[in-house]
Amino acid sequence: MDECNEGRVGYDRKEPDMGASGEPKDRKVIGVKWVFKTKFNPDGSVNKHKARLVVKGYAQIWGVDFSETFAPVARLDTIRMILALAAQQGWKVHQLDVKSAFLNGVLQEEIYVEQPEGFVTPGQEEKVYLLRKALYGLRQAPRAWYSKMDEHLLGLGFKKSLSESTLYVKKLVSDLVVVSLYVDDMLVTGSNSAQITAFKQEMMKMFEMTDLGEMSYFLGMEVRQTQNEVFIYQKKYLKEILRRFNMEECKSVSTPMGHKEKLQKNDGLVPADEKVYRSLIGCLMYLTATRPDIMFPVSVLSRFLNCASELHMVAAKRVLRCTLSYGIKFCRVQEFKLQGYFDSD
Repeated sequence: MDECNEGRVGYDRKEPDMGASGEPKDRKVIGVKWVFKTKFNPDGSVNKHKARLVVKGYAQIWGVDFSETFAPVARLDTIRMILALAAQQGWKVHQLDVKSAFLNGVLQEEIYVEQPEGFVTPGQEEKVYLLRKALYGLRQAPRAWYSKMDEHLLGLGFKKSLSESTLYVKKLVSDLVVVSLYVDDMLVTGSNSAQITAFKQEMMKMFEMTDLGEMSYFLGMEVRQTQNEVFIYQKKYLKEILRRFNMEECKSVSTPMGHKEKLQKNDGLVPADEKVYRSLIGCLMYLTATRPDIMFPVSVLSRFLNCASELHMVAAKRVLRCTLSYGIKFCRVQEFKLQGYFDSD
């Protein structure tokens, strides 16, 4: 369970300069609430129960309580590139999880929040908290956390990629350490296991982290690492989609779309539920992260989001019926080349 204490969260209990409304002058006191969540393992078993104090960020005012909010995250193609490189070089990809990552971000703005339920100090109910560090729910919390991590990694001698703001590389003589950051998850790989271990220890001194060992489950993707081979798939995610759309007992098919399938905008058939159809297409689009074989049919089906009929719904459900165990396998090859493609426009 996440803790809420003065050293961890970062706040000062103080009597602010109060205005006529009973709130700090030129500042609005922002409410907070507790959020409870259960985290599961890939096999469906309970990993842990979490309780987190969250700020009601919708009450913040731009230019007063926050300004910049954007924080980059690693792209899926970058993650796949790291896995392909690791398979080619025979490296192992390790995963670290930062506990309560956003609580490490240092705030530049002056923000007041209410005392949280269950932690109100008797006799001092009128006082509020002045935050020194970020809390979950704040608009600028992701930006503050990324700035903190970026500053720390650059201080350790890493160089940031010009095209991917969350990819860092450190070269030591002939060895490399590669780090990719996705909010509170960190992927680490490299040519020297001793340097990776030293990096983990250094990060754990600075931040409270959990060493998850070799990467096995990340963003809904299951990862199986063997010698010179990495296989990624989304079997658990696909099962969840099948359960969501009541298709658990359906029979599998060998192809995601019939070669004689003719889909058109106005086919005169009964319209499908647009909300359900859009939700299904959204799930299929994320499934393409490890299933490039369904990318074309999903692209075709996404053209009918505003005019879907029952025929389109049947075609979309057919894509779900493809083999569960399909995925992407990265293998070591004798001649390793990087090929890039671009639009001539």
